[in-house]
Amino acid sequence: MTEWTRDEIIRVCREEDVRFLNLQFSDIVGLVKSITLSVSQIQHVLDDGVWFDGSSIQGFARVSESDMYLFPDLSTFAIIPWSVGVDKTARLVCDVYTPDGEPFAGAPRTALILALQEAEGLGYRYMVGPELEFFLFETDEKGLPVVAAIHDQAGYFDATSDRGMLVRQAMSAALEVFGIEVLTGHHEGAPGQHEIDFRYQDALKAADSAVTFKYVLKAVAQQHGLYATFMPKPIEGINGSGMHVHQNLASTATGKNLFSDPADEYGLSKLAKHFMAGQLYHARAMSVVLAPLVNSYKRLVPGYEAPVYVSWAHINRSALIRIPRASSTEAVRLELRCPDPSCNPYLALAVMLHCGLDGIKKEMSLPDPSEEDLYEAEWARVGLETLPGSLKEAIDEAAESRVIQRALGPHIFERYLDAKNLEWDAYRVAVTDWELERYFRIY
Repeated sequence: MTEWTRDEIIRVCREEDVRFLNLQFSDIVGLVKSITLSVSQIQHVLDDGVWFDGSSIQGFARVSESDMYLFPDLSTFAIIPWSVGVDKTARLVCDVYTPDGEPFAGAPRTALILALQEAEGLGYRYMVGPELEFFLFETDEKGLPVVAAIHDQAGYFDATSDRGMLVRQAMSAALEVFGIEVLTGHHEGAPGQHEIDFRYQDALKAADSAVTFKYVLKAVAQQHGLYATFMPKPIEGINGSGMHVHQNLASTATGKNLFSDPADEYGLSKLAKHFMAGQLYHARAMSVVLAPLVNSYKRLVPGYEAPVYVSWAHINRSALIRIPRASSTEAVRLELRCPDPSCNPYLALAVMLHCGLDGIKKEMSLPDPSEEDLYEAEWARVGLETLPGSLKEAIDEAAESRVIQRALGPHIFERYLDAKNLEWDAYRVAVTDWELERYFRIY
């Protein structure tokens, strides 16, 4: 992302005839919220921020304490590429503050910033590369998605000239306008499933990019008569969509990758092993944030390339954490494979970092790797924990975790678990099509 200055933003808005400013932020479940203003307010926005009522935003504040203000991060400035003419609009991602000028504890971006500040105090810079998978569906005459209408029948890395490839290219071009450096795009393993990867970077920029990524891809898909969904498991019987996260710690002083040790069998430093041990130890408690939906746990089942067993390996893709082959010592990283793209990237990275740092602080021991296919070799999974089998199980694990509470902060922790409990209760009492088809005519 470009490091914009206040005066450069004002100049570009004037030269490009921008008419509106869209100020964006995230609620606790990761949905993008925004306020739109006339560009005539730009100097006031950049200098003083904008007041808004936070009482209606999920997880923010009660009515009695609703006044908050947004202050933009200048590095996130971009002109929205599909806004033209009298509707030309610029976007800025904002931090949320309280009336007394303090960062708002209920804002997900704030939670990640605080986690990164703790890491920086220890001499670490958290670097990540999220890989978000998504499905494209056809839409009806009203523009609504048709669940039964996957837009193609292609497979992994298939070279096609259909609308899906053209849409991926349009998506990549739009992401570049937002300052997101796209590396690759390809068809994924399931019909209608795709992936676009962007550059490995500082965790805050990566989280901003991931939130923007979902917002942009939905808009571009809509322009092409398709619907992009980041639902983890939209279709039974095929692979779901994950958000694998590659990660390492770099030195704040030198920028050196602190996870690398060429003398180690796996190329991993002791620091990396402690960090990985922390994430494995807290994997079940992390799940409610990394796999946040009822539907998430229909992806995390054996047989569909998603992890189930709490384990690590070098080449085994059924493990929870994989160590990809690195082209150099600076490329050594850990790939956590359980997150899915429905998660809030700010909270997900904050939780992952806190759990890894807990492993470092306590010098946790790393268990032996699991290099066998854990779905096929029953003996290889003996003694291994499994990830939660449902959202309710994940909620209960997180409720007992001090590390997760610390990562989210008391404000978000309480409201997030309340939201997830409401979601589980709504699912628990719902009568599904499966139940009707199986029981209605029999009983």
